[in-house]
Amino acid sequence: MLKTYKSIHDYSPKGKTLITIGTFDGVHLGHQKILKKLVAQAKQFDLEATILTFFPHPRMVLQQDSSIRLLNTIEEKSLLLEQIGIRHLIVQEFTQEFSRQTALEYVRDVLVNQLQIAKIMIGYDHRFGRNRTANIQDLREYGDLYDFEVEEITAKEIGEVAVSSTKVRNALIRGDIHTANTYLGYDYFLTGTVLSGKALGRTIGFPTANIYIEKVYKLIPAHGVYVIYSYIEGVLVFGMMNIGYNPTVADGDTHVEVHFFDFKGDLYHMELQIHCIARVRDEQKFENVEALQEQLAKDQMYCKTILQQYSLPSKEE
Repeated sequence: MLKTYKSIHDYSPKGKTLITIGTFDGVHLGHQKILKKLVAQAKQFDLEATILTFFPHPRMVLQQDSSIRLLNTIEEKSLLLEQIGIRHLIVQEFTQEFSRQTALEYVRDVLVNQLQIAKIMIGYDHRFGRNRTANIQDLREYGDLYDFEVEEITAKEIGEVAVSSTKVRNALIRGDIHTANTYLGYDYFLTGTVLSGKALGRTIGFPTANIYIEKVYKLIPAHGVYVIYSYIEGVLVFGMMNIGYNPTVADGDTHVEVHFFDFKGDLYHMELQIHCIARVRDEQKFENVEALQEQLAKDQMYCKTILQQYSLPSKEE
């Protein structure tokens, strides 16, 4: 069972910890390889498998970059990390003040005194401390001073992680769900709350759930129609999702709408995870509602054809 902490000061380990530090956005196959290694060593040496991550993303704070889009919300990341076997996730607020700690203050006060590390697994190019002046060699020297071990994550491993994260984002921006899911090792998903809409879909035989994505930094895939699945009260349900402006009945806003196949029930105010299997087509503008209705029927048939080739997930993500 993973526990999430909102600050390093909320974390009081019962024993020594094995820690790694990073964003781990997407928790994709490259991350999973490193994290599974961390979990295995934690079990072997009876240490607490712990991740320290920062939010907001340091670029949001130091460079005032509000354009960053992340693959996971903190809640989504927690679910993925728990499946791997991570025991503790510390989400430290990243502030200007926090960034101004010297390397010594960071290692002594945060890693040693607060987090009680016995070992840290960290990238060969890791930089830390005020102005990011300290490196992994400095960390090893601090390890000798404060009696903790430093294991280097190699350039090859870091390269796999960095490239994969970039490729996942670029693939999703293109709408290439297949490539994104291949790098992730799972089906990319959105988490949102069902809100009431215009109910147009209901009048043309395709009732839709309007999904409100609260976290503005969450990366939404390219506009278009997707075949998806979700778990509704524990039951696996397939459907199709449209991401876009609804140009046929244009209102100018971006919407995420899902039509579930063979489902009847009230979804209002329910939080759902929408897992993307494949992208079916671009978003289109139709001459009238009747033409839209005809295309939706074709989309549904095509989605069901795709699903015939899809291996059903064995359990909820």
